[in-house]
Amino acid sequence: MAVKLKSDDELRVMREAGRVVAQTLEQLRAMIRPGLNILEIERFVRDEFRRRGAKETFLNYSPAPRYPPYPSNICVSVNEQLVHGVPRDRILQEGDIVSLDLGATYKGYVGDAAITVPVGRVSDEARHLIEVTENALWAGIRAGRSGGHLNDICGAIEDAITPSGYSIVRGYGGHGVGREMHEEPHVQNHRMRFRGTPLRPGLVLALEPMVNVGRPETVECEDGWTVRTKDGSLCCHFEHTIAIREGDEPEVLTLP
Repeated sequence: MAVKLKSDDELRVMREAGRVVAQTLEQLRAMIRPGLNILEIERFVRDEFRRRGAKETFLNYSPAPRYPPYPSNICVSVNEQLVHGVPRDRILQEGDIVSLDLGATYKGYVGDAAITVPVGRVSDEARHLIEVTENALWAGIRAGRSGGHLNDICGAIEDAITPSGYSIVRGYGGHGVGREMHEEPHVQNHRMRFRGTPLRPGLVLALEPMVNVGRPETVECEDGWTVRTKDGSLCCHFEHTIAIREGDEPEVLTLP
């Protein structure tokens, strides 16, 4: 599949999709507390998207025949759950960390972002993990300059994580975004053996570093979606959708 560059008109719509995602995530961040039922998060997103005239990108999504249609409008992953956590009847506990991954389709275009939020008072290691992962995201964003190549972003993310001693997850990463949630190219969180896709104005990418405290291996759970660390260690995930612009640093489309 070819890389699709976005026009200025398309980017205007994608800013609106990104704003829906960003503002909804900020509202969810404020909701997160010990004692919150994860199903309340799902209900809030459903009602908020309806109010804003947006469509849930994740609901019923299936990237391949082996995947059942995704049954929710948001991914909620707790502690050792890395990504794609299916919301269920679970109460958040003091000391948990929770990843909220959200996609909105607005006027046919997708915004996609994720944050990891501490639940109440968390351990020093959990707080450090969150800091390392978010810093890696911003390192990747700063590397996304027109005239460079995709591997500049991948290498910047890797370099931001490596000094922590944490593991970089393999096999999952970022992606192009547009009318579809997953477009070319795939964005690894570590260096490739080649320079990769040229970074040209109009290229829209979702960057999403994923970091484990323990080993990098992950396993897929029985629900067919939720991915967790194989060794049960704590993990973290952040994501922004960015647009490569002429000359300057990229525009972050999913900032509130």
